[in-house]
Amino acid sequence: MTYGTHVYTLNGQINLNETNFQTPTAYVTFTNVPSGYTEFEAVYSNFLGKSLHGTAAMIPMAFEIYARDAALGERCLNLLCNSTSTVSGIVRQLKNKFNYSPYSPENDLYVQRFLPAATLKGAAFNKGYNPTEPYTVEMVRSANAPQETTITGYGTNYYLYILAPGGWDSFQRGVEVWQAMGSDMYKVFNCPSTYTQCKNIIGTWNGLK
Repeated sequence: MTYGTHVYTLNGQINLNETNFQTPTAYVTFTNVPSGYTEFEAVYSNFLGKSLHGTAAMIPMAFEIYARDAALGERCLNLLCNSTSTVSGIVRQLKNKFNYSPYSPENDLYVQRFLPAATLKGAAFNKGYNPTEPYTVEMVRSANAPQETTITGYGTNYYLYILAPGGWDSFQRGVEVWQAMGSDMYKVFNCPSTYTQCKNIIGTWNGLK
């Protein structure tokens, strides 16, 4: 999909029979972070939100938008996620990750403005978390098989990994993606490992386009 000069590409698929959880079977590339809610909504509704891995790949996009503009980012997260409780849990953490408090020590290492980049291919802690371009989110099915929710008949919760070897000791970042019964769209159900503390940066982060 092309939006203005921004290009989004969907490749492969989440293989639900996969037993190798270290080699990506699906990935999404994008040349730029969406410019705002209008672009984010268009990309989600018309393209990436129609697949498991497309939906998961929008997590770092939403995080980066939130880091630039909290109100705008929260709107994007409300579109991407399945519930307001999921969004509130994410926002509660991102507020602390992106902003120094009046009580923060000098050079507070808990604040990690580069966190949205950490799940992108090539973004290693010892290289300033600067990803390769176009930006790429690589994914594979997780070791957990898809499971019906406890409320029978409402939909299916799928488990997948975003592969991010450069930011955490455990490079498999677990994500849960929800599809309501009868819907052709997917929503993020849970993704705490994508915003948990990553390794301290070495070098200079150049930001995302």
